[in-house]
Formats: sequence, C-alpha cells, structure tokens
Amino acid sequence: MASLDSLIEKAAASEQRPVVSVANAADSHVLGAVKLALERSLATFRLFGEEDEIRSIIAKVDVRLLDHALIDIVNASDQQQAAQLAVQSVSSGKADVLMKGNMPTATILKEVLNRDYGLRKETILSHVAAFEVPGYDRLLFVTDAAMNIAPDLMEKAQIVRNAVQAAHACGIEKPIVAPLAAVETVNPAMQPTLDAAALVAMNHRGQISGCLVDGPLALDNAVSVEAAEHKGIAGETAGKADILLVPTIEAGNILYKSLMYFAQAKVGAVIQGAKAPVVLTSRSDRMESKLYSLALAILVSKN
Repeated sequence: MASLDSLIEKAAASEQRPVVSVANAADSHVLGAVKLALERSLATFRLFGEEDEIRSIIAKVDVRLLDHALIDIVNASDQQQAAQLAVQSVSSGKADVLMKGNMPTATILKEVLNRDYGLRKETILSHVAAFEVPGYDRLLFVTDAAMNIAPDLMEKAQIVRNAVQAAHACGIEKPIVAPLAAVETVNPAMQPTLDAAALVAMNHRGQISGCLVDGPLALDNAVSVEAAEHKGIAGETAGKADILLVPTIEAGNILYKSLMYFAQAKVGAVIQGAKAPVVLTSRSDRMESKLYSLALAILVSKN
C-alpha cells in the first residue's frame, strides 16, 4: 500500500456503500470532497445544516448534485444542532462515518463525547494520519498529532492500538510501530525512552497485539534502513516503520506539518477510538486531503 489513491480504490471496492454523516456541510471544500467521493463510488451522504445554504453552495460546486439520489439534506438551525443531529445519525446506526464540516472542532467533539447520544467508548480518542511521502515506498502513519497533549504510558498503548486498527483496515497485516525519541537507548532522564521500552515489553506479552513494536528509535532509524545500519541497529524492524508514535502533540504537529510543507506529502487522517471513525480535517484542508480522509475512515468503518 504505497499511495493514498490505493486507499480510495480499496474503499470503493466494496459492493455496499457506507453512509457518511456530515455536520454543517455548507462549505465549498467539503461539498467538493463529497462530489469527488460520489464520483469514486465511495459512499452516500447525509448533509446536516441550513438547507438553503447547503443547496446554494451545491449549485456552485455542481448543480447536478442538487437532486443526486445518494445525497440526503437534513435541515438544522445552527452549527450546534447540525453537529448534534449528525452525531445522533451515526450513534443510531443510520450512518457509518462522521465528518466535520464548516464548524470549530470543539463544537463537534462536544457532541461526539456526549454521554447520552455521543460516540464515546472507554478508550481515548486519537488522531491517525496516513502520509504518502514522495520517494517513500509505503504509506507512513503518524500518531497522535492532534488530540492527546502529553499521553502517559497507558494512553500511548491505546494510541498504538488505534493506529494499528487503522493500518489493518488499509491492508497492512503486521504493521511495525516505532515509538519515537531523541535516542535509541533507554535513558531514565528521558521519559519517551522509558515509555518506548515499556511498549515493546507490552507488545511481547500480548498487551498490544497485531503489530511489532520496536523502540526507542530516533526518526532516521525508524524510517531509513541505511541510517539504522550505519548506527549498528539491526533486526527485521529497524528502518522499516509503518507507524510513528510521537511522544507529545508538539512533536506530532511539527512532524505532520514538516511532511506536508517540506516533503510535499499527501495526507488523509481519521480520529480513532470512538464508536465510529470521525473525519476531523481542518477547514483549510484541500479537497484532496478531505477525500483521502474519507477513504481512510470508510476503510476503518468496515474493519
């Protein structure tokens, strides 16, 4: 699985199309992504928001979508109601994936975490991003760059499980997970190295399954076989990471944006750990990224 387009192909291969619930869909980039997803036969859509506004924007994106059989528009008086109705659509089983439209992240997360009708489980929510990096031979998953500020050991273990589930959905049977740190040796003064060693032990004992965890590793030794060999780091996993576990949200944010702006990487992302996958892209994200995120979420929903 070397490209994000392959995720779209895999998501479209299923005979049954999942339903995507979009909270406050009145946004040209969101509706543009909806159009692309319909053209790729990825899903059907329930669009929540002010109906006249949604129809007005749809007419500008592609007037043919106004009467599309696979689009259902549900009127909502404001952003909060749109978020509530969209979440309830998923929690009631009428939709399979939740997507944020034109609204602040805090607004939709409040509804996702609602104890009465939300999508919360006992596990924590975490952000999983799949990157297609030019010149790299496979997709690279980065977690968690958006949700958990400074996760402790047990939170990191759940973040790994969430990311492994996403990798499995993409067809990676035994993903290699690299807990990142500044060095490759365990140093009591550096908490990320202690957590990495503990995660490796948890993996060996079956507490974290479905993957191989190897660390601590600096970034170069996690993604480059040549760099790992140069430093004398041997083994079947060195330099071959599929999933990069960052130690803090700052490190994740910097890595995420460095890949996008310096490496010109393409990305799709999903929030894991809820009862259904959540597409929580930024309002400034391009239609392409929203489409890739939809494909990733659809694959996760079927896994």
